[in-house]
Amino acid sequence: MPMIDRLLSFAVISAVAAVLTVPALAQDAPDQSKEEKVVAVVNGHEIKTSEVQMAAEDMGQLPELPAKLRYPFIVEYLVERHLLAQAAVKEGIADSEEYKRRLALYQAKALRDAYFAQVIAPTITEDEMKKAYDTEAAKVEETERVRARHILVKSEQEAKQMLERLKKGEKFEDLAKKYSLDGSKEYGGDLGYFSEGEMVPEFSKAVFALKTGEVSQPVKTNFGWHVIKLEDRKKGAAQPYDQVKPAIRTIRRRKKTQERIMQLRRASKVELKDPDLEKFAAEARKVREQYLAKQKANAQGETAGAPANGAPAAGAPAAPDLLDEPLGASGKSDLQIPQQ
Repeated sequence: MPMIDRLLSFAVISAVAAVLTVPALAQDAPDQSKEEKVVAVVNGHEIKTSEVQMAAEDMGQLPELPAKLRYPFIVEYLVERHLLAQAAVKEGIADSEEYKRRLALYQAKALRDAYFAQVIAPTITEDEMKKAYDTEAAKVEETERVRARHILVKSEQEAKQMLERLKKGEKFEDLAKKYSLDGSKEYGGDLGYFSEGEMVPEFSKAVFALKTGEVSQPVKTNFGWHVIKLEDRKKGAAQPYDQVKPAIRTIRRRKKTQERIMQLRRASKVELKDPDLEKFAAEARKVREQYLAKQKANAQGETAGAPANGAPAAGAPAAPDLLDEPLGASGKSDLQIPQQ
């Protein structure tokens, strides 16, 4: 698929993210803080590391791409953007009303991003992040967690067939990859580590009753029928601080940004002219204020809420996941209870 076609799908994701979240960290672009370098030239226009960094922040984590391809992907995106921009100038687009409307929108976004980078981000200190880590690490260490695999099928009969094949010596991972109906099949049914309260009750009750290495009888949930294998048990052990520090920083930024937005709203006059829009906007503001109030009620330095990839807080795993294991190495989200 041509690069420009692939960018169309990313453009939609990035546009939504720009409205709902603060700019994401670009972890895969080069660090231009020490020296500004030219990485490409398009008809005389120099693309520098700072431009790559800003584009990376706009585009977010790009989870569909392997890490090693994100930097060249972003550079190629900038090359194509400048080619189109230069063509627009030659064809007089810069004098059009359409361009002027878009320029006003992008200017507001640029000012917002600069405010975030210069005013909000510097307020997050190392001590603050370490305190947040210590708070959540303590919670992790108090919780028993298990690692399990499962095979999800539609019927009890199919689940029993899986058990028969396991008894004949077939590998659990191979059967999960071939027959399981949820996202964990890509990982051989591996759900990673989780605590008892994270999964739906029927599943948790069954898996926590198993001994390490034991396989369950068929278990029914709203998702279907499961055959579960317990891989490991352990008391919580937090990941090292350096590994989760970027995620903690992102969460703290998001919280401070939302608090600042609420302060500005209270001090400003915002008028919505569409009655239907006003109705839903008021409801949305109420939900947001309740969420912020809940955050403030929690212990100082709380980091529960959202993972580092910028997903909305309401759908994120609980904070112990952030500290207990690397993100993305399992398919357990299909079975998790949504966070309230």
